[in-house]
Amino acid sequence: MTTTEERPVQAREANPAMTSADRPIGFGRVQRKEDPRFIRGKGRYLDDIVLPGMLYGAVLRSPLAHARIVSIDTTEALAHPKVHAVITGKDLEGLNLAWAPTLSADVMAILATDKVRFQGQEVAFVVADDRYSARDALELIDVEYEELPPVIDARRAMDPGAAVIRDDLEGRTDNHIFDWEAGDAAATAAVFARADVVVSEEVVYPRVHPAPMETCGAVADYDPIDGKLTLYETTQAPHAHRTLYAMVAGIPEHKIRIIAGDIGGGFGNKVGIYPGYVCAVVGSIVTGKPVKWVEDRSENLMSTSFARDYIMQGEVAATREGKILAVRTKVLADHGAFNATAQPTKYPAGFFSIFTGSYDLEAAHCSVTGVYTNKAPGGVAYACSFRVTEAVYLVERMVDVLAAELNMDPAELRLKNFIRPEQFPYPNKTGWEYDSGDYEPTMRMAMDIAGYPELRREQAEKRARGELMGIGVSFFTETVGAGPRKHMDIVGLGMNDGAEVRVHPTGKAVVRLSVQTQGQGHETTFAQIVAEELGIPPEDIEVVHGDTDQTPFGLGTYGSRSTPVSGGAVALAARKVRDKARAVAAAMLETRPEDLEWEKGRFYVKGDPSVGKTIQEIALGTHGTVALPDGVDGNLDAEVTYDPPNLTFPFGAYICVVDVDPGTGKVKVRRFVAVDDCGTRINPMIVEGQIHGGLADGVGMALMEFIGFDEQGNCLGGSFMDYLIPTSMEVPDWETGYTVTPSPHHPIGAKGIGESATVGSPPAVVNAVVDALAPFGVTHMDMPCTPARVWEAMQGRPTPPV
Repeated sequence: MTTTEERPVQAREANPAMTSADRPIGFGRVQRKEDPRFIRGKGRYLDDIVLPGMLYGAVLRSPLAHARIVSIDTTEALAHPKVHAVITGKDLEGLNLAWAPTLSADVMAILATDKVRFQGQEVAFVVADDRYSARDALELIDVEYEELPPVIDARRAMDPGAAVIRDDLEGRTDNHIFDWEAGDAAATAAVFARADVVVSEEVVYPRVHPAPMETCGAVADYDPIDGKLTLYETTQAPHAHRTLYAMVAGIPEHKIRIIAGDIGGGFGNKVGIYPGYVCAVVGSIVTGKPVKWVEDRSENLMSTSFARDYIMQGEVAATREGKILAVRTKVLADHGAFNATAQPTKYPAGFFSIFTGSYDLEAAHCSVTGVYTNKAPGGVAYACSFRVTEAVYLVERMVDVLAAELNMDPAELRLKNFIRPEQFPYPNKTGWEYDSGDYEPTMRMAMDIAGYPELRREQAEKRARGELMGIGVSFFTETVGAGPRKHMDIVGLGMNDGAEVRVHPTGKAVVRLSVQTQGQGHETTFAQIVAEELGIPPEDIEVVHGDTDQTPFGLGTYGSRSTPVSGGAVALAARKVRDKARAVAAAMLETRPEDLEWEKGRFYVKGDPSVGKTIQEIALGTHGTVALPDGVDGNLDAEVTYDPPNLTFPFGAYICVVDVDPGTGKVKVRRFVAVDDCGTRINPMIVEGQIHGGLADGVGMALMEFIGFDEQGNCLGGSFMDYLIPTSMEVPDWETGYTVTPSPHHPIGAKGIGESATVGSPPAVVNAVVDALAPFGVTHMDMPCTPARVWEAMQGRPTPPV
């Protein structure tokens, strides 16, 4: 995949007092510091870890979606000469580990005791000499099931006759999880009552899977002598895992060490704690040896956290001239057998209430109902910030539905309704305050790159010849950077991040982070932030992460929070180091701190630039014989815990061009233009890489990715033969541009970019497909827009929503 030369535009400054020279934009296209080990095949992945005497674990999974467990006979498995232990739910009950809290404060079974609630649920765990023997021994475990009726359709989950899935919960008589709403229902209804035009549509965002390159796994090493547990994990949140293990297992937190090495993709899939992790720990305790568990691809697709699975009834009220007045929606959220969503406590549906989008409205209201079904627990923040992807998809589909009703160009309709730059900070109608934005230049740039008027002329000419060409537009505002502790937490843990910066006597620096990389280039990006603040070359800065014994506490990496939260922490810690360096430099130069000027990497005496000290000289002086001022110790270091005052709100404009084969229904994405605004851009190359990956994600979800189930609850997407993901053959050369609107409250003005493209691209693709099929009277299609579905839509027989 390639990109055209990016086209920048200078957007209005969000903070007039902040000049472009003041904004720490790093050292530009610095090559990634991580890449030398990766391109040499020296990455440190979970399955690379081999400890002395290590044993291997395997999980026995239920073949049924809903069944009561009558008995489990492990006799033959235990008799296997290479098997060391077979662990069942009954064994875990004796350790008070059979059930554990989820990130949504629900409880989930580690190993099923009473019944299984989804196909692939964990039933038993075998520990053996090698992975092959462990897998073989699974066949020797005899489980007798009493099959129960499965509940697969979220629409029917609340029917009076539906089987109760969570009968383990006291007093439970139905499959209801929660009801949640945001906005003003009465005010919204009043606006709808006087609107000239009202459009409505049921919009389904089907269940999809992050499908990371590396599956989930753990190596547990419990030392019975000192009672210390070392756990190597594929986790995006090492510190949160450590705290939860301490809460559940009763091991003192200071005796738990979580190590996350190089992770081959996470995308939200590796936020939660999976039963395999806990079973590996128990296996190590029981056998006295290290135990490794690594799932295979089918296990990952069938049983680890899914995403989306929202059924949304959307409505838009507008004037005949195209002014959008209000939006509202009722949502049914399928959370699977356990509510395991990684959502802030106050927001059980995440940030779905940002479904108001980028538009200036009079009123809005959303209500979300969560239900249990006999599917694997879902609701991870798959490359999106807590349900923002679903919210943006809904509003951007509904704007296109309105455009069709008004016979108005969808790009012009959006331009007519954008929040204006002078309205920021903008309080939307569901309780969020957008920090900064200037939407029209971003939309105009996308239209300019695409040659939008020419595209519409080309489309008209092709339609006259019977060719099917579609142009899809989307504009998104995302909310990332969770989050301010006054508003949000996960299971009682505030969503702040810590950072430490230490400059050694020789002027080299170490940065310690609480966030965990999964390929985003943290070792480069955070080194650049410190380099900008202190003037130390990035190659002289080491970034340490992924080890709870060596890094400060934080809630981890998800919801595109690395730069908005940890980036802020690192910048502030570096500034504290710089303040300390000023005091030391003043002592070294025998002057007052206020008489010094700072230029990148050096303090000098005001009025005499020739007299100064570099940061390297100051670092050595700090540890030397210089008489330090009162209150300054002998280290050039600082630690910060950053509590962001608000979320950040990146945005972007996307235009997709597709061609549809009228004979087969196959969709080809011919062009895709993406213009993003993530505030301050630290490393343009890394930003572009994040955008390219997210765009591929979005094309995959729009056209091919889908986890389906049959009536018995059998997962129909358990391999890459069934769950299709995009390759280089399915995506075009991306055409990208950018605008820059810094966040006024973030220390370096950065907003985050990791998930923007995944948020904005699916509606652009689907809008393009629907636009291509307009001659057939098609006004809506649900994802994925597979050839079969597109062909059936052209025949007037659209596939029913899933």
